[in-house]
Amino acid sequence: MKPAKILVIDDESVVCKGCRLALSNENHVVETCMTGREGMSLLEEGEYDLVLLDMKLPDIEGMEILRTINQRKQGLLVIVMTGYSTVQNAVEAMKLGAFDYLSKPFTEEELILAVQRAIEKKRLVEENLFLRKELFHRFSFENIIGESPKILSIFEQIEKVAPTDSTVLLYGESGTGKELFAGAIHARSQRVHRQFIAVDCSTLSPNLLESELFGHVRGAFTGAVREKEGIFSVAHGGTLFMDDVTNLNLEIQGKLLRVLEIGEYKPVGASHIQKTDVRIIAATNRDLRAMVEEGRFREDLFYRLNVFPIYIPPLRERKEDIPKLAYHFLRHFCRKTGKRIEGFSDGALESLIHYNWPGNVRQLKNVVERLVIMADNTKLDLPHLFDQLQTNRPWMGRPIPGTLKELHAEKKRLLEETFGQIQQAFLINALRASNGNITRAAERVGMQRPNFCALLKKHRISSAYIKEEIQNKKPD
Repeated sequence: MKPAKILVIDDESVVCKGCRLALSNENHVVETCMTGREGMSLLEEGEYDLVLLDMKLPDIEGMEILRTINQRKQGLLVIVMTGYSTVQNAVEAMKLGAFDYLSKPFTEEELILAVQRAIEKKRLVEENLFLRKELFHRFSFENIIGESPKILSIFEQIEKVAPTDSTVLLYGESGTGKELFAGAIHARSQRVHRQFIAVDCSTLSPNLLESELFGHVRGAFTGAVREKEGIFSVAHGGTLFMDDVTNLNLEIQGKLLRVLEIGEYKPVGASHIQKTDVRIIAATNRDLRAMVEEGRFREDLFYRLNVFPIYIPPLRERKEDIPKLAYHFLRHFCRKTGKRIEGFSDGALESLIHYNWPGNVRQLKNVVERLVIMADNTKLDLPHLFDQLQTNRPWMGRPIPGTLKELHAEKKRLLEETFGQIQQAFLINALRASNGNITRAAERVGMQRPNFCALLKKHRISSAYIKEEIQNKKPD
C-alpha cells in the first residue's frame, strides 16, 4: 500500500503517540496536534490524505471541524474517534461526510484496518477521476476534427442526447468515425464513471457473438468448460457501443430487444434470468429500413434502436474539413515517426480535397500515414500523392452528364482538376531532373522558357523550393 500523509487531531497525548507509532510502522507519514485550532491551521497550510479526528476537543467540537473539512477540503477522508460511541454520534458523523469511525479504546489492528480501507477508498476515487478525465479527453470534441456545419450539428445533437439514457443510432458509411462519436456521447453522459465497451458485431459468428454478449453457463455447448460472464453483465451501469448491428441474426435480435425493453436476458444454456442496466448506442452503415422491408431485421427492434438517430456524413460531404484532418494526421504521424514535415503543397492539398474518399476518414488517415513513412522531403506534393490515390477515374461518384452543356462543363472540370494535377507533377519532375534550373528544365521538356515560367506561375510552383528540397536530400 502506498504511504499516506495522515493528521491526527486528539487532545489525549497517549492516543496521538499510539496512532503515530502504529501508522509509522506501516510507512505512513503522521503528524499530530492536540487542539482543534492547531488542527485547522495545519489543514489550511498542508496537504493530507487522511484525518483521524477526535469528536471531543477542548476548544472546538469535532463536528464543527468535520463540517469545515467538507466545505473547504473536498476529497479529504476523515475517520472520527470518540469515547462517547453511540449510534446517534456515528450516524451524525457519517451524514457530515466521515468515512468511518473508531470507538475508544480501539486496538492497533482496528486502527490499521480502518486506515487501510480509507486509503484504498481514496485511491479508487482518484483513479476513477483520472480515468474519467482521460476518457473525456479522448472523446472530447477537440479530438473530433471538423468545423463544417454538418459536424457542428452533430455536436449539438450529442450535447442534447448525452445526458439522457435514450438509445442512439449512429448511421453512415464505414470509416466515418462512429465509435468516436459514440464515445463522445458516453463521456458527456451520467454513466461516464462506468465502463464504455465497444463490440463489433461483424467479427464473430452468431454462436460466439451470442456467448460474448449474454455469457454462458458451464456445459452450454462443446468447449464451454466454465461459466462465462457476458458483455451485458460487464457493461452494467455503463454504455455499450454495438457497431455493425445489422450483422445480428434474428434470434439475437430478439434477445437484444428484450434487453432494450425490460433489461433482462438469459445467458446461453441458463434457466435463470439476469438483469442489466446498459445504455446502448448502435451503429450501422446499411439501410435498416430496407432490411426491415426485406425481413432481415426486426421492425420492433428497429424502432427501439431508432429513438435518436444521428447521421454521420461521409468525408466527401464535408470537404471543408479535409485540410484540417490531413494536417491533424500529419502532425500525429510525424510525432510517431520522428520526421519533420512542414505540410502539403497547394496542389497536393487540392487533390486531397477533390478526391472522393470512398473509405472516408479512415482512408485519409491511412494515406497520410503512408505518405509520412515514404516521405524524404519537408513537404508532401503531388508525385507523392499520385502513388497513394487511385486517380484514374476522377468522375467516380458523380452523376453522368444528361445534356451537351453538362458534358462540356464536366470536361472543363476534369481538365482543371485532373490535367491540372498532372501538369503540376510534370513541372515539378522537370525541375527536379534539372536541379531546379528553370532554363534547363524548359529545354529538357521541349518548351520555351517563357511558357514554362508561365505554367510555374499558374500553379504557384517555386524553383527555389525544388532547389532547397534537392539540397536537403544530399547526405551531410
